[in-house]
Amino acid sequence: MNLVIALAIGVLFGSGIWLVLRPRTFQVIIGLLLMSYAVNLFIFIMGRLMVDRPPLTLGDGLPDPTALTDPLPQALVLTAIVIGFATTALYLVMMIGSRGVTGTDHVDGRESEE
Repeated sequence: MNLVIALAIGVLFGSGIWLVLRPRTFQVIIGLLLMSYAVNLFIFIMGRLMVDRPPLTLGDGLPDPTALTDPLPQALVLTAIVIGFATTALYLVMMIGSRGVTGTDHVDGRESEE
């Protein structure tokens, strides 16, 4: 399972890097999204992914830390998703404005000579 998750994170991040290096602004935005998803998945997995385990225990005595999941990575990923959505909306508005001003969606502002 760890190998599958590591490969998924690597493919997401690698695809994001490839798209960031593309000449069109929409591809750059999608690349940034893929890289942020890869980082969110990495942070989430570092919190020990467990099924049917409580995040906190309110019982008497000291709880067993191996029986609990860490709620901090879950909270960090949830916050990162919200911030990522807001920045994506900002990027899209800037892309639409730039296309309206320059008439092209290339990162450098001009079409290729091909």
